[in-house]
Amino acid sequence: MDVLLIDDEASLRRTLRTTLEAMGHAVVEAGTREAALQQLHRRPADVALLDLRLGAGSGLDLLPELLQAAPELAVVVMTAYAAIDTAVEAMRRGAADYLPKPFTPDQLRVALNRCETVRRLQARVSDLQDELRAAVPGGDLFTREPAVQRVLDVAARVAGTDATVLLRGESGTGKGVLARAIHRQSGRAVRPFVTVSCPSLSAELLESDLFGHVKGAFTGAVRDADGKVAAAAGGTLFLDEIGDLPPALQPKLLRFLQDREYERVGETMTRTGDVRIVAATNRDLEADVAAGRFREDLFYRLNVIELRLPPLRDRPADLLPLARHLLGFFAAQTGRRVIGFTPEATATLQAHRWPGNVRELRNAVERAAILATGPEVGTADLPEAIGRGPAPPPGVGGRGTLDELEAEHIRRVLASAASLDEAAEVLGIDPSTLYRKRKKFGL
Repeated sequence: MDVLLIDDEASLRRTLRTTLEAMGHAVVEAGTREAALQQLHRRPADVALLDLRLGAGSGLDLLPELLQAAPELAVVVMTAYAAIDTAVEAMRRGAADYLPKPFTPDQLRVALNRCETVRRLQARVSDLQDELRAAVPGGDLFTREPAVQRVLDVAARVAGTDATVLLRGESGTGKGVLARAIHRQSGRAVRPFVTVSCPSLSAELLESDLFGHVKGAFTGAVRDADGKVAAAAGGTLFLDEIGDLPPALQPKLLRFLQDREYERVGETMTRTGDVRIVAATNRDLEADVAAGRFREDLFYRLNVIELRLPPLRDRPADLLPLARHLLGFFAAQTGRRVIGFTPEATATLQAHRWPGNVRELRNAVERAAILATGPEVGTADLPEAIGRGPAPPPGVGGRGTLDELEAEHIRRVLASAASLDEAAEVLGIDPSTLYRKRKKFGL
């Protein structure tokens, strides 16, 4: 962890710094209140070790200021004037732990381990809250279609192994949901599920996001950082849209898949990562291999177990049950008494081609659950595009909005470009900006 050491005795700071660095922590020192706040603003810390006697001042008075500047900071107070009332007051003001001087390295290690455990649990709770907000339990994986059921059966069988899985299918078919389901059914379920969005960053930043970096490795690298391989230790690493992985990063990922070895950006020390790999793509990887855009050996290394999720238009038996399931979920979530669809709305849902697949259906049903004025969703509650055929593309100078013009232009460039990098180049934007715009417009 990054530790901010706040003590007015230089000799004690030197001793503690040596001990902390031997434990593997990065240490920044401060001898005064002002220096401590400056250091905290300059470089965020995970833990602060705070002496309750700072010259003529009091660490108890500094404690609220530290927490105001960095609410996630864990503060461990230290004092040679140990007293129960002092400890109670420090904890009342927000301290995470309390160490009476003199303390041993083992006592210090125990206190820091507690802080790290709490930090990991808080991160896990945050991840679970995000997952709960984003997911409809069991909804996207509901099926009455034999073809989909076969996919889910194979997924259940391979979940208990560490085999690499490649999920294929159009955007919005539920590949991310299935990846999480595989993780939940595996022996790694108690460990993290970490997602890497391959098209979201430049090659350099994506390598750092994946493997981590050391301070000074590139502009903006102001501190050492572990990557998502380390964050997923013991769990599952989900490589979303792996077909858009930059060519420069493909051999490094291949090496990691083969040997589970990697180096952080700017570092020569080899590290190992214990993670299970699940990847997903909506691209034709065989065509990308033939065109030289994707390494053949990386493709075969990823394609150990291949699962193809069919588009929603090929799942007619699932459409209405899934729509009703989603309506029940969103009605309960929003507190609305909406129990079904009118016959006209049902026919509209069945007539639509669902190019956005389950994701488009979820968005449409969520909107309908909010807008419905009666116990049933009508056609007026559904998005205009549902069941009404494609709208004519907006033209320059016409009545379309700027967003509509931009979305249509990006859609046409994507259709004609051989890769996302080429599309970004044609559009005059970087790939990460294109990724954000695709998410914004549902492309």
